[in-house]
Amino acid sequence: MSLAVIVLAAGQGTRMNSDLPKVLHRLAGVELVLHALRTTLPLEAERRVVVAGHGADAVRRIVLDDDPEAVVVLQPEQRGTAHAVGCAAPALEGFAGDVLVIYGDTPFLRPETLQAMQQARARHDIVVLGFEAADPGRYGRLIEEAGTLHRIIEFKDATEAQRAVRLCNSGVLCADAETLLGLAAQVGCDNAAGEYYLTDVVALGRAQGLSAGVVRCDEAETLGINTRAELASAEAAFQSRRRAEALEDGVTMAAPDTVFFAQDTVVGRDAVIGPHVIFGPGVTVESGAEIVGFCHLEGCHVSRGARVGPFARLRPGTELAEDTRVGNFVEVKNAILDEGAKVNHLSYIGDAHVGEGANIGAGTITCNYDGVSKHRTEIGARAFIGSDTMLVAPVRVGAEAMTATGSVITADVPDGALAVARVRQDNKPGLARRLFDRLRAAAAARKRAEGEG
Repeated sequence: MSLAVIVLAAGQGTRMNSDLPKVLHRLAGVELVLHALRTTLPLEAERRVVVAGHGADAVRRIVLDDDPEAVVVLQPEQRGTAHAVGCAAPALEGFAGDVLVIYGDTPFLRPETLQAMQQARARHDIVVLGFEAADPGRYGRLIEEAGTLHRIIEFKDATEAQRAVRLCNSGVLCADAETLLGLAAQVGCDNAAGEYYLTDVVALGRAQGLSAGVVRCDEAETLGINTRAELASAEAAFQSRRRAEALEDGVTMAAPDTVFFAQDTVVGRDAVIGPHVIFGPGVTVESGAEIVGFCHLEGCHVSRGARVGPFARLRPGTELAEDTRVGNFVEVKNAILDEGAKVNHLSYIGDAHVGEGANIGAGTITCNYDGVSKHRTEIGARAFIGSDTMLVAPVRVGAEAMTATGSVITADVPDGALAVARVRQDNKPGLARRLFDRLRAAAAARKRAEGEG
């Protein structure tokens, strides 16, 4: 059966005390709405529709940058979840299959759980995701009769007996498109909040002879985020789980509680991660690589046998080949380091290609930005860049070439050549002593004048 996904992402999130739409707050370096969308990718949905409200333009940019095939539609007024599903109807025109409704502020759903809901559709017209809550609180309750779902009741509309039920509603729902959209259009707003609840489709469907069932999941999967405190708790839960998974997968971490992963971080078996390492989005560290303490990595690839840090920063577009070395207080951005290349100390390598076995001396800078455009630096295989060299791009240093310490390189250096680009040293005998005597005398004169004043 073909599948479409609707992600409800229109809530303003006023309890976040933020101008930013709730679903654009980040968890593990990635916006909440993208967590929801990426969870559905293994389901291979034919259509993915995001319903946005507050900050819709910003939501659209983030969603389409990550998933160009998604469709973002507007819910101009937040009149409830059934109304939001109705807003998605035009984007589902001509679609004949199942529709899965999830939420943009619920980042921990597992693909396996959603697949179980799809499978349950063989037995029921409507499938709802439920969970047994340790503290049911104000969750909506799932009311079952004879093993089937009878209705969903919101907490504020529930009786005391219904509030005693521990099976709670996650809000996630699956039905075929015609059934879902037809029932959503019939939902009324005769409730305490005056909203059109998607949960009402169960009672409406049952009244029309349709069957409804519940798929259960762990409560942790259904965690929705409405406040900054809940966002912080979700971050802690995510990091705790990812650290445990990394250790289980064969990654060595001496101080795992100090390592922070992004949602898409990939770290291979037998990699070693030091303390206080932060992974931003888009990082892959291959097996056997080592990231020493206090490093920050984002949008980069670190190959087997490479060693990074301590106190290094790898920015987007960085590619480190096998057995490369990036040392303390080195920043690399949009640059390729070929096998065995070394940048060990206090350097910036940006918009560059460093050849195999090349050595970059301390204090080297690729001067890649002229105030308007970025330019590339090419450093050949086995080149030796002397300490405190400024490479003014665009420029090429050839294979097995060398630059003298303290040089400012503004022209290409041929293969095997030595480039010296600095003022010749000129020693002035006795001048330093005479200069110091003059400075001391001037300082003494100022002191006497201040005392007389």
